[in-house]
Amino acid sequence: MPVDQTHDPFEEQLSAALHQAGGAFDTDRAALAAAGEVRGRRLRLRRRAALAGGAAGLALVGVGGALLVPSGGGDGPRNGSVAATGSGKPTAAPHVAAVSADDMVRTLTKLLPEGKVTRGAARGTDDPLGLPPLAQVVFDDGAGVGAVSLVVDRVGREEGTFDPASVVTPCPGMEMPGTVPDSCVTQNLPDGSVVTLIQGYEYPDRREDTKAWSADLVTPAGQRVSVSEWNAAAEKGEPVSRTEPPLTMAQLKSLAAAKEWRRVADTLPEPAAAPTASGSGSGEGSGSGSAADTTGLAGRRILAALTGSLPDGMQVVSSDHDETEFAYAVVDDGKGRSYVQVNMQRGMSDAAGELYGSGAETLADGTRVATRQGPGEKGGEGVVMWTVDTMRADGRRVVVSAFNSGSQTTAATRSEPALTMTQLREIALSPQWEVLGG
Repeated sequence: MPVDQTHDPFEEQLSAALHQAGGAFDTDRAALAAAGEVRGRRLRLRRRAALAGGAAGLALVGVGGALLVPSGGGDGPRNGSVAATGSGKPTAAPHVAAVSADDMVRTLTKLLPEGKVTRGAARGTDDPLGLPPLAQVVFDDGAGVGAVSLVVDRVGREEGTFDPASVVTPCPGMEMPGTVPDSCVTQNLPDGSVVTLIQGYEYPDRREDTKAWSADLVTPAGQRVSVSEWNAAAEKGEPVSRTEPPLTMAQLKSLAAAKEWRRVADTLPEPAAAPTASGSGSGEGSGSGSAADTTGLAGRRILAALTGSLPDGMQVVSSDHDETEFAYAVVDDGKGRSYVQVNMQRGMSDAAGELYGSGAETLADGTRVATRQGPGEKGGEGVVMWTVDTMRADGRRVVVSAFNSGSQTTAATRSEPALTMTQLREIALSPQWEVLGG
């Protein structure tokens, strides 16, 4: 089928200097102090175990606010390319031929039903930042256009003990108001793979009519294929163009299970399985002890979610992450650099009373929201810090902060951060955090 390739490629601007890890990973101390008391020694043990094992590969999944991560391969529905990233890259697999961005688009095009394909963002296995291969297209089967995004990756595992069901996207629990999709089912395939199929909306509260359907498949060999589709030309910002996304759920599952993607995954380095912290902790935070906490994937997922959520025209000039909860990006909107950071924690319900006071907002789905605007905490002259702090009904906490400098410790380079409080709020409340890392 024809492929329109009239897009302009991203021009990635690689930064020559990432922040030193010690300064970059230190976060909003005032906002997180109570959380640290609650989680205590168990979290520190888990973090040390993850750091000892190193970071594994990034796995992107699609439920509601599925992740569309821009790349250097082309302009897609979302803008804002990642220009540099840091820690925890696994070593490359030897003597394996790379799969190009063009190969990814050609393969996706071949596997789609008959129709017209317009190429969006794409990335091959030779990405200099170590991000996973990606293909995004706009597909028109004659009944209206719909966006389709596919990411291939590998997950850390231990031979003989790996269970794909421990990594694949779980269905949201019925106890989480406002997050339950129209349909969610996890299936075991004959070859031992596990796939979760979800039919929902881009925004679970359905404030827009954009539907988001997804298939997340993990094989016994640790290969992961995540496919998402929408009934609009883009995940966000485009009007609905058809009643439902273009592929049926059976077609979506077949696309995710195609052998071609497993061969792509086999060209990627296999991340080492991070050890789990043993310890006989008192149980605080035990609700967050899922497989996603111990695979070492969380930091890279958080970074991808952050950069994929940035407004159009925002260039990422440097970025980094730790293995479990934190990521940052230095962005430039043409008016100067601005440091943006995200912390994501799970199992924080028992700290909600300390973190969200009488001035906090409670949304209809039970999410709590607190905002702060004040001076930075690291001594940079004239630096201000704007923060949106949120907690879902299931105890998942997302804190997003932006500064009016490219570093928390250097003088201000602009009067305000590059992101407004409204934009920070939109990032913090994005549905993507509800499925990120399980």
